[in-house]
Amino acid sequence: MEPITILLIIAAYFGVLLLISYFTGKNATNETFFKANKESPWYIVAFGMVGASLSGVTFISVPGWVGDSQFSYMQVVLGYLAGYLVITFILLPIYYRLNVTSIYQYLQQRFGNVSYRTGAFFFFISRVLGASFRLFLVATVLQYFVFDAWDVPFFVTVTLSILLIWLYTARAGIKTIVWTDTLQTFFMLGSVAVAIYFVSEELNWQFADFFTAPRLEPYTKTFFFESILDRNYFWKAFFGGMFITICMTGLDQDMMQKNLTCRNLRDAQKNMLSYSFVFVPVNLLFLFLGALLFIYAGENNIAVPVMDGSAKTDLLFPEIALSGSMGMALPVIFILGLIAAAYSSADSALTSLTTSFCVDFLDIEKKELSKQKGLRQWVHVGISALMIAVIIAFKYLLDSNVIDLLLTAATYTYGPLLGLFTFGIFTKMQVKDQWVWLVSILSVVITFIIGNLPSEYLGGYVFNYELLIVNGAFTFLGLVLLRRK
Repeated sequence: MEPITILLIIAAYFGVLLLISYFTGKNATNETFFKANKESPWYIVAFGMVGASLSGVTFISVPGWVGDSQFSYMQVVLGYLAGYLVITFILLPIYYRLNVTSIYQYLQQRFGNVSYRTGAFFFFISRVLGASFRLFLVATVLQYFVFDAWDVPFFVTVTLSILLIWLYTARAGIKTIVWTDTLQTFFMLGSVAVAIYFVSEELNWQFADFFTAPRLEPYTKTFFFESILDRNYFWKAFFGGMFITICMTGLDQDMMQKNLTCRNLRDAQKNMLSYSFVFVPVNLLFLFLGALLFIYAGENNIAVPVMDGSAKTDLLFPEIALSGSMGMALPVIFILGLIAAAYSSADSALTSLTTSFCVDFLDIEKKELSKQKGLRQWVHVGISALMIAVIIAFKYLLDSNVIDLLLTAATYTYGPLLGLFTFGIFTKMQVKDQWVWLVSILSVVITFIIGNLPSEYLGGYVFNYELLIVNGAFTFLGLVLLRRK
């Protein structure tokens, strides 16, 4: 597909998003930006959250991961499902009972201001890295397939991407996101289904072949129980996925902000349950697509694309989809799915980061009404600039599969949040609030050291995402040592 055609598709898509922003932004206030006036239908939130959770990383990186790790990612996904149940029946009732704008206000009420700021700080770092990981992947695809042909620098590609997000989120914030996420989820899931159909046609596969074809066997091993020392051992992946979901959804202002726009707790719980049970088969769909892509590439001598001197399995899906070998329908659908997947997570991240910084660090709700809107707008611009800088830095730092890096980073940055909320919910102890920040930082440092020890020092044990549990446990233990009467 020609680069100019891709740009025209992207321009048309963003035209639709700006139109949605226009209608949702009428008479918008800070209450609209932060809470959507608590008027969001639960089923709209649930459907939109599918796209926001999957993002461009899942859209491209999960299919690319199949070549190295087969279907082992489903072990993590099953853990996600267990985590969603914890969020539904433990965390959501707390947030609705306290009627918070930022979920970290719970820590303020439970422990004090230092704990509150500490929790908000770790969310801020986590979400900046997470959103930047996701948008970096999409910017890389656009750079490789579009802007390199015109010698456009990478930083221009990134800046344009963030600018477009800023344009349609600046007025109504989360109210716009709830509705744009719905559109984006539709395009993303539709594009995956269409891609599976086209690749299956090229391979002359029928539906039954997905269960019986010998060519699938090298890619579809799902459960790994051979040795607890292995990185992909089932229970390590399952519990890692469970706690990643509790942290990256239940203790994350980005994902919870959408839930808090529902009219009441019951609607929010219906949203979370319906969304969680859809999430499992959707991820399985992505893995089957990955297996098909590797089979198709092997039969047609298509090499994994190389960028900056190393093979990038993340680029295999776009390489095949945009080649035009299956007609023009697949490239068009792929671009729509890619852009939808990328921006469904990046736009909500930008909005939630703005919300958290305004509420948690600037106490915007306590300032004069005449100054609140202007302050929020400047913060929105500042967060956008920060994300541009981080994404550009990633170009020179990352050399692995992006979804693996994303989840690994989460084990370090979300650990203190896990420890703080667990201690607050399941104990009645109070702590010396002024030292909570130190405990949290030490927990991350100790976990990082343990996670990077050579496996021979640990009897051959290789850590996976269960490092998040270790990190949270260190924080919890540190809080026990800080307890006071």
